[in-house]
Amino acid sequence: MNAILPPGLPAGLPPAPVPLIPDSAPFSATQRAWLNGFLAGLYGGAAGAGGNSSAAPPPPAEDFPWHDPGLELEERLALAEGRPLDRRLMACMAQLDCGQCGYLCQTYAEALASGAETSAALCVPGAKPTQKALKALLAETPAAAAKPAAVPAAAPSGRPVRFVAAHRLTGAASAKDVRHVVLDLGDSGLAYEPGDSLSIAVQNDPALVDAVLAALGAADDAALREDLLHKRDIARPLDRTLDLLAGVAKHVPHAKALRALADGDDGADPADADLLDLLAAFPSARPPIADLVAALPTLKPRLYSIASSPLACPGRVELAVGVVRADRRGRVRDGVASCHLAFRTDAATPLTAHVQTSHFRLPADPTTPVIMVGPGTGIAPFRAFLQHREALMETRHSAAGARGRAWLFFGDQRSTTDFLFAEEIAAWKAKGVLTQLSLAWSRDGAKKVYVQHRMVEAAADLWRWLQDGAHFYVCGDALRMAKDVDAALRGIAQSEGGMSADQARDWIVSLARQGRYQRDVY
Repeated sequence: MNAILPPGLPAGLPPAPVPLIPDSAPFSATQRAWLNGFLAGLYGGAAGAGGNSSAAPPPPAEDFPWHDPGLELEERLALAEGRPLDRRLMACMAQLDCGQCGYLCQTYAEALASGAETSAALCVPGAKPTQKALKALLAETPAAAAKPAAVPAAAPSGRPVRFVAAHRLTGAASAKDVRHVVLDLGDSGLAYEPGDSLSIAVQNDPALVDAVLAALGAADDAALREDLLHKRDIARPLDRTLDLLAGVAKHVPHAKALRALADGDDGADPADADLLDLLAAFPSARPPIADLVAALPTLKPRLYSIASSPLACPGRVELAVGVVRADRRGRVRDGVASCHLAFRTDAATPLTAHVQTSHFRLPADPTTPVIMVGPGTGIAPFRAFLQHREALMETRHSAAGARGRAWLFFGDQRSTTDFLFAEEIAAWKAKGVLTQLSLAWSRDGAKKVYVQHRMVEAAADLWRWLQDGAHFYVCGDALRMAKDVDAALRGIAQSEGGMSADQARDWIVSLARQGRYQRDVY
């Protein structure tokens, strides 16, 4: 889970300091919102101005209007129409800058456009729609070295951390298995703030590696086993892996099926295949092992939002990890990192990690109100936020002005089995660390209720909080939940603020430019 830029902000630009129209000014809420949006645009464009008047003005920052995960693929492509190839390729991405591909959305697109990168299947959250759109654009306009391509940044070297525990948070009857993972930082030197993410290097399931080696007839190859265990991602073969297999397949139907998989064709089978699936389904496709290994992606660290505050948990980092495990084609498929942490790790297992610093931050002023929307494991950074505020309150002995209001929207399937950190949340509510709690359970009644529904029900109060300067945070699923929350927020701006649809969108962009609307979505 990696924090991303707020919608409307170009990659690499921090939010500019923006003056606000005070509530006491003789304007309506709608007029204030419009003026604040205007000032946000004016001051955002003026960031860095000043100094020597004879100096040449800096070039205008490039606008990436499609760099918003709340937009549909078709909308993003329309916004990039007429731009150079690399920008249209960027619009195909999921716009999360999650780093799973080894790039950011912009740099991955530039590498594809220049030909420095040949795989169009690296965007995991974008999945098949992104892959197909990328391939269509590249077919129309072949990659050419129009500008130097950005290469993946070298990942920071991991520091050793020690596994402490992975307690189950969900009840035995839950459809989900969520673990409270605790790691000891020891003398690693790692430091973090609430809102940061932890990148953990893990290994593949040894049983899966052994099955792949058996299918390749290389069960006794110790060097290959080490490579597949620690360096290659055998759970996510690339399109180039599929192309290689198709090119050597001796059985024509095998070659045809592999090419359909490589192209991301609808209905291509086996869907969501790992390397073992491919070797089992296409026994006529056996390239030289060295070529096959080279065609596999590297095994990258997995990112998790940190669920603890260093003030409350000194020397430790804590996570909320959803275990990925499913039955497919007669065998259990395990999530690489989640199952490694939940089932195959103990205190003696070597683990390395590094901290990925985020823009996802509590307001500097602890009296500023915060609104947090985080269903499921999206609760992670907000547990860190609430721990941090509680620790600050205790440090300041609950001095006047040290307590800011906090409103949490949380939900999942069932209240009896899926209420993560329920006891802690109840204690924060009793202490006043958490001012307001809105819960949404999608399987407790005849009607499914989600966090966006609770937002709409509390629209008037939520709007008042925002007018009081509250910061609004969202963490969790980008493709569904975050879009629905964004739509609900726009609707509240229209119903409570009297805005048009266009005004509501501009108001949300102004919130983001002020650093008051932040998303950690994945």
